[in-house]
Amino acid sequence: MTSFSADWLALRERYDARARNPVVLDAVVASTSGCHSMRIVDLAAGIGATLRALAPRLPARQVWRLVDNNSELLAHAGKLARSGAFALEACALDLNCGLEDALSGPIDLVTAFALLDLVSESWLAGLVGEIAQRSIPIYATLSYDGRTDIGPADPLDAAIVAAVNQHQRTDKGFGPALGPAAGSAAIAQLQSMNYSLVHGTSDWVLGPDEREMQMKIFASWASAACAIGSLSHADTVAWLARRRDAVIAGCSCVRVGHVDFFATPVQAL
Repeated sequence: MTSFSADWLALRERYDARARNPVVLDAVVASTSGCHSMRIVDLAAGIGATLRALAPRLPARQVWRLVDNNSELLAHAGKLARSGAFALEACALDLNCGLEDALSGPIDLVTAFALLDLVSESWLAGLVGEIAQRSIPIYATLSYDGRTDIGPADPLDAAIVAAVNQHQRTDKGFGPALGPAAGSAAIAQLQSMNYSLVHGTSDWVLGPDEREMQMKIFASWASAACAIGSLSHADTVAWLARRRDAVIAGCSCVRVGHVDFFATPVQAL
């Protein structure tokens, strides 16, 4: 299973928090009305961004199981969450082979942050099957959907983004990844299991002053394009240099498309 650095997750957290779709988040909160306590499993929890975004808006009594293959990230999440009024369980396991263990016991909500675009269609079907069997709701956020908008435009932008989207579909530890198709695939699978969905976009929108994040994004895109090899190394390096020049000049902006959804089982009459 692919893992990310604590530095990268910390850098992106405020942009993720800003991007989370408010209508979808409100639907999650509204579904807990009347609940006195909740048991939440956070898949690919990283440093606990979903916990920090969601916990303040849920019932006071919460038990969170943070699941990730990186024990160092889980330790970091635990430190950041110490001030929260909730019980916390860190569960270090690889979701490629430990999904059933991650979802053991009573659960009121499953959350997944920036995970679904990394997994294969068959793994996703396994997740949907597991939660549908027990009628568990799921809140999935920040799944990349392939949309981008970059300014000022560069002649190689489209080719770079195409290479990035191709790279997104390579194996991230779960088999061939769904990449940009993850959100629509998950929604379709959940609907087939008689789930009701609220969904919407959750795009990163970065202006000229948000230089560090833009630099990280463009560097990662160049790395992905090099790995795919659809452009020459020289063209990719030149594109990255031009993009960096625009960031330094304070005239660069970028939108990166994501999707959020909240799915709840429809109760039979």
